[in-house]
Amino acid sequence: MSPPNVTELITEIEKINLKHTAREKGHYVVYPEDKYPELEPFTHQDPAARGDPKKASLYENAEKIFDLTPHIGTEIHGLQLNKLTDKQKDDLALLVAERGVVFFRKQDINVYEGIEFSKHFGPLHIHNTFGHPPNLPEVHVVYFDQEILKKYKSLIGVQLDGLSAADGWHSDVSYERQPPGLTILKIDTLPPIGGDTLWSSGYAAYDRLSAPFKKFLEGLEAVHSGQDQVNEALRENHVIRRKEWEATHPVVRTHPVTGWKSLYVQPGFTRRIVGVSKGESETILKFLYKHIAGGVDFQVRFRWEEDSVAVWDNRVTNHNAVFDYLTIGKRHGWRVTPQAEVPYFDAKSKSKREDLQEKANSTHTS
Repeated sequence: MSPPNVTELITEIEKINLKHTAREKGHYVVYPEDKYPELEPFTHQDPAARGDPKKASLYENAEKIFDLTPHIGTEIHGLQLNKLTDKQKDDLALLVAERGVVFFRKQDINVYEGIEFSKHFGPLHIHNTFGHPPNLPEVHVVYFDQEILKKYKSLIGVQLDGLSAADGWHSDVSYERQPPGLTILKIDTLPPIGGDTLWSSGYAAYDRLSAPFKKFLEGLEAVHSGQDQVNEALRENHVIRRKEWEATHPVVRTHPVTGWKSLYVQPGFTRRIVGVSKGESETILKFLYKHIAGGVDFQVRFRWEEDSVAVWDNRVTNHNAVFDYLTIGKRHGWRVTPQAEVPYFDAKSKSKREDLQEKANSTHTS
């Protein structure tokens, strides 16, 4: 029997168990003084393009797969994300592209496996200002408890549990030139009750609009900004890692694999519509934000269990964490965020409803 590899043993010992660390030490993230070059442009090769339309590698091996609502959200039982083959990852990417978000429960995947898993879907994003676990800059930590609540109140006068939930809708770091595509979040610590997350379908949000308004929006672009996060970092004397935190994207974007149109604005980072007056921009965005927040028929609300994982497509969804638990417990998890293509709009693309209806009609007539 060969002796163990000492280097591998040391590396294994040095790995951090984020769940245990959060429960024992609380908010454990670090803020190194490291700065990074601006994000390099790249050509995104979406794994969903290799996916099997039937997703046979998933459906033939899972115990159960079922949709949670008609428009968004699917849950898979009986598969471990850290055991998926590359083919299963490709099929999962396609399922996520179509359904917006896919949920898994009782997952063994740890943060190191999560990093390797996520590399399959694109270059990993390092946040411009947020802290991260020691030596894991690609990992975004989700941690909120009563101490964080007090910190926000004393530092910037913000009462987290007093904010309007409607303002919480966002798509992660949409202010990057190449924002995220498929994204993974594992929640491993929960309060006794509460702490749900909602996702909203950008496909259905677009489909719900009137034809004239759709046409109007398709010619517009919007500015997305991370300035609020930069301001928070400056107040706390934390490093700003890069110099760019603003980008302009189409208000309606096309998913590169499904070919479906998706509404791509949200109150988290979208700041103004290009080419119109300030008043016009505010009116348009106010309407769209209300449309998203009030779209209960194209939202899914997920009640987490510890060690559940959500995998979603940031290009065609918004999400919103519910801060209803801050006085009764803590919530912790970690996210890894691969980047995708530069957002674009293809005038020849179709809406999800239009495409599926055409396919259904074609089936009936053939």
